[in-house]
Amino acid sequence: MKTFLDWSAYDTYGIGDAYSGIPATGGNYAKAVAVCMHSRDCQKAGKGVMCPSYRITGDPKHSTEARVAAFKAALNDPANARAFADPRLAEAMDLCVSCKACKKECPSAVDMTLIKTEYLAQRHALTGVPIRTRLFGGVPEWTGRHRAVLGLAIRLRNRFSALAKFAERRLGITARRPLPELAAKPFAPAKETSAGARGEVILFVDTFCHHFDPEIAEAAVAVLERAGYSVRFAKPAPTDAEPNRPLCCGRTYLTTGMADKAKGEASRVLAAFRDAIAAKTPIIGLEPSCLLSLRDELYSLGLGPEVGDLGKQLFLFEEFLAREHQNNGLRLELKPLDLPKALLHGHCHQKAFGVMKATRKVLSWIPGFSFEVIDSSCCGMAGSFGLEAEHYDASMAMAEQSLLPAVRAASEDTPLIANGFSCRHQIEHGSGRKARHIALMLRDALA
Repeated sequence: MKTFLDWSAYDTYGIGDAYSGIPATGGNYAKAVAVCMHSRDCQKAGKGVMCPSYRITGDPKHSTEARVAAFKAALNDPANARAFADPRLAEAMDLCVSCKACKKECPSAVDMTLIKTEYLAQRHALTGVPIRTRLFGGVPEWTGRHRAVLGLAIRLRNRFSALAKFAERRLGITARRPLPELAAKPFAPAKETSAGARGEVILFVDTFCHHFDPEIAEAAVAVLERAGYSVRFAKPAPTDAEPNRPLCCGRTYLTTGMADKAKGEASRVLAAFRDAIAAKTPIIGLEPSCLLSLRDELYSLGLGPEVGDLGKQLFLFEEFLAREHQNNGLRLELKPLDLPKALLHGHCHQKAFGVMKATRKVLSWIPGFSFEVIDSSCCGMAGSFGLEAEHYDASMAMAEQSLLPAVRAASEDTPLIANGFSCRHQIEHGSGRKARHIALMLRDALA
């Protein structure tokens, strides 16, 4: 079977080892599926994230284990050349939100997020890429090439219910929630900062911060400069075919199964950071799913050993600050914020990659500031999942598990903190209240 992603990391998982039940076709992709040892941790509803779809349905068919069984059945039928277009496989994958929790919380580390990307790519090859998928997956290109047109289309759709209902009928984009609107102006740093006493860092401003929430990137610059760093900004390489379009991690393409597009974006990133890799310059990101996709999933695109070198230099904003505080004596001069106890919601990727410890640590630097972490699974927005008409109810059910009840139970002046773009959108839609990125909190606390 020709795969769209590189599954060579599973070369060592052979028929004779502990991983049994490897399907007849699919090569190393089949081995990635077969790592499931049926512990059924994905069918638990206690602490943790996994598995959001099982948590809202209570039905084992919407668990990671059941998805594995569906893939094994498809791959064990070599006569069925269209197995990836089978409606039964589509049903098994329907409520998967690519939260990455199974890779962290499953004892076998089943990477269902990446397995789903390959599945979608295979299905697209058989049936074509739907228009809605092209729209959601192509956000980096739409914002980079047609920003004014996209911004107008979103504003009109949000203000006129007839347009929203038309988009739902024709495209399957739910009319029951607004689409995120672009900021009046994209992020545009006035200058790159002068030499800092603590050295140089590169800020990777992702598509969502660049076009939707530029104030987050501006706040991060203010904090990093005050901490003593010279801040440069990630920009395309001189040889880039689109030097004026901002860099993108390719995450939206991965989650929608547009693997070739994802590889193109990742190649742009690698070319842009080639000198930074050689100089070992830290590269800092702000959106959890974007930065952590670069660190975890870039290897699957078959771009060579540079991927591993790049991964060692990629840090989320709070990860970098916490590391510098512990290893290099960083001390930010911060003032009290005179705020009540806050609520903190962690993005699925922050939880899956162990970043929440750094998030809590950095928030604890603000004098007198206290906060409580909401014990929640996925917020339910999950990129474009919550914007899809057929998934709106499931999306809100995930949010109602614990996140939205906790927000509604808090007083009106309780600060809400959420680093994920989708998480903030879900919180605002479900409660009418705005959550803020940690960079904004730290910026406000600068003495």
